[in-house]
Amino acid sequence: MSPRADDPLEFKYDADAVLERAADRLRAVLQGAVAGLDPFPPFPGAFFSYGIEIDVPGLESPDRGCVVLGEDGEFYEMQMGTELPGFELDITDPVAMRKEELKPLELHPQEYVIYAYNAIAKVVEIMMERAERG
Repeated sequence: MSPRADDPLEFKYDADAVLERAADRLRAVLQGAVAGLDPFPPFPGAFFSYGIEIDVPGLESPDRGCVVLGEDGEFYEMQMGTELPGFELDITDPVAMRKEELKPLELHPQEYVIYAYNAIAKVVEIMMERAERG
């Protein structure tokens, strides 16, 4: 059913529905691709976290850190730092103070489509590299 010309908002509603369907389909494709990555790669520089950094030029945000594709095929913001105890301790192991957190991201379908496409391309690249190495 095409939008009615007498209600201009119908065009916007139609476009939103198409975008939502595209995001849902890309989510399924991405989850299928991620399921084929065994083992899933560790996040570079992280001690405890697994993930693939997904760069999308033009969608960077000062409110959002590094966007990471997780083992479940969802997107997260990687937050790394150190967690100091509230009392004085002589901690000689910096790994014990390391804090790594994957915070779930809520992306608008318009952003999701772009991130998902780039993530699928990155996963395919990793799969092809692994296949070449044997």
